[in-house]
Amino acid sequence: MAPMLRLYNTLTGAKDVFAPIDAGNVRMYACGPTVYDAAHIGNARPIIVFDLLFRLLRHLYGPAHVTYARNVTDVDDKINARAAERGITIRELTDGTLAQFHRDIRDLGVLMPEDVNPAGAPPRFVEPRATDHIREMCQMIEGLVAAGHAYVAEDHVLFDVPSMPDYGRLSGRPLDEMEAGARVEVAPYKRSPLDFVLWKPSKPGEPSWDSPAGIPAPGRPGWHIECSAMSAKHLGQTFDIHAGGIDLIFPHHENEVAQSRCCFGTPVMANWWLHNGFLQVEGEKMSKSLGNFITIRDVLKDWPGEVVRLNMLKTHYRQPIDWTARGLEESSRMLERWYGAVGDAGPAADAPPSVLEPLLDDLNTAAALAEIHRLDDPATLKAGANLLGLLGQTASARAAASVQAAGIDVARVEGLIAERKAARAAKDWAASDRARDALAAMGVAVKDNKDGTTTWSVAR
Repeated sequence: MAPMLRLYNTLTGAKDVFAPIDAGNVRMYACGPTVYDAAHIGNARPIIVFDLLFRLLRHLYGPAHVTYARNVTDVDDKINARAAERGITIRELTDGTLAQFHRDIRDLGVLMPEDVNPAGAPPRFVEPRATDHIREMCQMIEGLVAAGHAYVAEDHVLFDVPSMPDYGRLSGRPLDEMEAGARVEVAPYKRSPLDFVLWKPSKPGEPSWDSPAGIPAPGRPGWHIECSAMSAKHLGQTFDIHAGGIDLIFPHHENEVAQSRCCFGTPVMANWWLHNGFLQVEGEKMSKSLGNFITIRDVLKDWPGEVVRLNMLKTHYRQPIDWTARGLEESSRMLERWYGAVGDAGPAADAPPSVLEPLLDDLNTAAALAEIHRLDDPATLKAGANLLGLLGQTASARAAASVQAAGIDVARVEGLIAERKAARAAKDWAASDRARDALAAMGVAVKDNKDGTTTWSVAR
């Protein structure tokens, strides 16, 4: 029986004890990237946070009993415009952008489908793309029209918001207040100013597909319908956890709930809704106009991915985070201390309870990291850090990666280390000093550990 996990649920406004629908298949969905351009550091926060939740669920219920879906939005106005600007198809654009995104987040220590999906078994991590699920979107749209929750107008299909009396429950916005407060210019074909697009006609040159609901003109889906369709296909009509950034609560997640519940006739779409807080840079909102817009790749040019991951996890996921150079420097020093403490020790068989317990309390990473600081045993320290996706390398492998990144001949370094070790064993101190000096000239610092091993790093 899994230990008790408590997660703050946006739907209830409380920290609730997590109880999956089926402990044999815990199902989780997270809104992923819109792949029109390089992902910024704010996009990395939900990726890292919900990767941690995925790891924790796998730890609690077993790797074979957790299914994770993280979608990719690969059709929208920005994607269409960028592809047209470059004279390529949206698939060519999004394939390249998605590949870069994958390289970026892998450097952040994020689990990928190929890391967790066993051969010959049902996949435990899927990354569905919107354009691969047009048929499922059209089926849902036609179901909503048939049920009286959507209507066709001027080659659009719109969701009839007033047809769902408790619309606004997730975001805490009563329907009558939203109707009274509607001030934006309303398209003439809308019955209510709150109605939102499920399908719309494509403009000349835009990607298009056969339209649902008897519409003769080709078109393309609205934004919200894709997540309803993909989550239903891969996780079921009702599942355990839906996650994303706090900015998605309204209208995106609210509209997902409306579509899914009204299509399938279910009381909820997901039982738990988790949302991470905003990220700002050096005390200011990140924006291109302020010159502080930072992509993941920009950060990774200056800092190892593991430093970026730790820096993100130092702040509780629901709180705003201030992304600063000072914070990154502190995270780097913290990792250096931990790697120095664990050396080449393997992790203990079990994660330490002192680290697991705060994670069970709504992913309290700050408290978990404080507990890791208190651990003395190298194997236990490593097991605790591994639970958060940290200290995944041996000290030697990490040093070798640093040396290689610095453009140093790793084979030459290893050869000099071996020569120095042999010379010390033979008490040939002159030869040992020559090897040490050669390493220093290459920018490599050597450390002889108490257990008889030797580790190295790029000298700073």
